[in-house]
Amino acid sequence: MLSVTITHLQNDSAFIGELPEGCKYCSQGAKMVLLITGKCEGKCWYCPLSTEKKGNELIYANERRIFRKEEVIQEAKSIDALGTGITGGDPLTYPKTPSFIRMLKEEFGDEHHIHLYTQNTNHSKIMEVIEAGLDELRIHPPVETWNNIKDSCYLPIIDMCLEYDLDVGIEIPCIPELKDETRHLIECLGTMVDFINLNELEFSESNWKELVTRGYSQKSDISSSVESSQEMANEILGSVVNTSLHYCSASFKDGVQLKNRIKRRARNVAKAWDYVTDEGLLLKGVIYTSTPNIAIEELISQYDVPSELVHDDSKKCRVELPLFILEEIAPFLEYDCFGVEEYPTADRLEVERWSLN
Repeated sequence: MLSVTITHLQNDSAFIGELPEGCKYCSQGAKMVLLITGKCEGKCWYCPLSTEKKGNELIYANERRIFRKEEVIQEAKSIDALGTGITGGDPLTYPKTPSFIRMLKEEFGDEHHIHLYTQNTNHSKIMEVIEAGLDELRIHPPVETWNNIKDSCYLPIIDMCLEYDLDVGIEIPCIPELKDETRHLIECLGTMVDFINLNELEFSESNWKELVTRGYSQKSDISSSVESSQEMANEILGSVVNTSLHYCSASFKDGVQLKNRIKRRARNVAKAWDYVTDEGLLLKGVIYTSTPNIAIEELISQYDVPSELVHDDSKKCRVELPLFILEEIAPFLEYDCFGVEEYPTADRLEVERWSLN
């Protein structure tokens, strides 16, 4: 019998029993998030996938839009990835998913841990990803199956995964109106699967209308989490035995998993003109100009800025250089000069900008 002792993690996450192997890597920020497709046969009303991605055939590795397979490897290397979480949509609706698993295993070795989310019950498709080298399958059964899960098509899938020594678990959101159904699902499958993951329910741009219609509200003004979702999870955690059960809060995903992944990426992508903060963000000086080449010549010839510390960022019509240098010379320049703090992610999302002159 598993211990009922609750192990508390950062940001209100917790688990009993054993933490899933894939979650261990995620908490380190060491798992690349590989969205294979935005398409899914399910119509889950709570799905938080963005409107840009939902229903569309596209691929993202972390925040990077992928157009060529080798870009996936590049992004994995940029965070020193120890594993990959394949998500969607539903990755099993995309026929090339097994080839991505094989590619990652060939590049990084069998120790590169790969888990995949699906609600698909197609035996041949699941067999294909198992044969490709998948380490862990996370099943997301639709809510309408929770009350009669033992009569569903998921039990044969679970049996097949266990037969091939594949870690298999259930992952669902904590939906307050479905507390009884959630308990029933856990009671029925808790001893059959390796783990059950409960995620805090969140508002997003694509599901907020449905959540509001159902009477849900945000936990606070600064949180996208649904009020009482966490309370439901804590109540279930305190009453479950014989099951490895993990609750992952929204703030854990953002404040621990994402932050750690950003720090890993910052170490690898920071340039000579970037300063990496304790949060893993990049600080730099920026000059906005339509003629960056002229500005660079002026910086080098008139202000003795080393050429290796000046970068022409033509895509953003700007010149980048160390912040401490630009702070000194900005009052003497005719250009618009700013200090910029941005994420080290592929989209280089800007967090803050302030004028230096």
